[in-house]
Amino acid sequence: MLRSYLARFSRGIALLALCVIVSLATPVFLTSDNLLNVARQASLLLILSTGMTVVILVGGTDLSIGSIAALSSCLVAPFFLRGASTLQIVLGIILGLGVGAVLGFLNGLMISKIGLPPFVATYGMNQIARGIALAYMAGNITYGFGPTFRYLGAGMLYGIPVPVIIAAAVFLLFYFLLSKTVFGRQVYVVGARPSVATFSGISVPETMLKVYTINGLVAAFGGLVFISRLNAAEAGLGETFPLQAIGAVAIGGTSFRGGIGGVTGTIIGALIVTVLTNAMNLLGVSTLWQTAVTGAVIILAVVLDQGLVAQGVGAALVMRRNRRVRAEA
Repeated sequence: MLRSYLARFSRGIALLALCVIVSLATPVFLTSDNLLNVARQASLLLILSTGMTVVILVGGTDLSIGSIAALSSCLVAPFFLRGASTLQIVLGIILGLGVGAVLGFLNGLMISKIGLPPFVATYGMNQIARGIALAYMAGNITYGFGPTFRYLGAGMLYGIPVPVIIAAAVFLLFYFLLSKTVFGRQVYVVGARPSVATFSGISVPETMLKVYTINGLVAAFGGLVFISRLNAAEAGLGETFPLQAIGAVAIGGTSFRGGIGGVTGTIIGALIVTVLTNAMNLLGVSTLWQTAVTGAVIILAVVLDQGLVAQGVGAALVMRRNRRVRAEA
């Protein structure tokens, strides 16, 4: 019983222990300014990681979200410049989300219809979208957004950063989508047992197409929040987004085998990654070592995930054998 509880809440316990250790190592960590900074950084990562969670739940991956965020943001950035009307801003956001959804749809089309491996399809899309963004921007930076659009990424509401409120809303939406809808059940079945999904009347290609389209839309939305906070859009943004999102999902316990996990664990994963990065910044750790440490933590999380999955499979086999023995008796 104790072991099962520890396995269930291990990541939450790890996050709490990390916060305690960091607060003892540097008193700056618990200051209000630093905690707000951590919340802002974690909110963007959480937004990107929610879409990636759904992709990994179906046994896929997406290396193109950074380039999708960059291209969609750069294309619509002129809509947000100082002096833009509310109608222009709304139109720009809609167009940006549309670009992300179309690129995500193309990812899903290559994977579900053409049969390309997710790694190959999304890596190719990553290069295409980044190349178009570089050609479109031609080395320029679009900056100087109006206060209305900047509120999206840098505003405060009752003392809470607006990106944190947005991230909470995105989490609740995806939690409902995965746990309370038919589509959510289809995602888990497709990820766990594609053949069972097919025999159950679930269209695996259609589900994959929907998942990648949603992820492209989420990536574009994350890009808009990012340039709003940065007050600038340029073609190189988002290069680290895919690996950060995959890392948060992995640390949060969503299995790369598909069908196991969810966005609740992703919240914890995003917080662990953000707190760890923040702690290393406060302690003056070189950015080179920060990358190495983050990579080691991701590998450790995946190893633990494989161990827990193997333990679960073993327990299921033991229960099945016991039932067979009792039936024969």
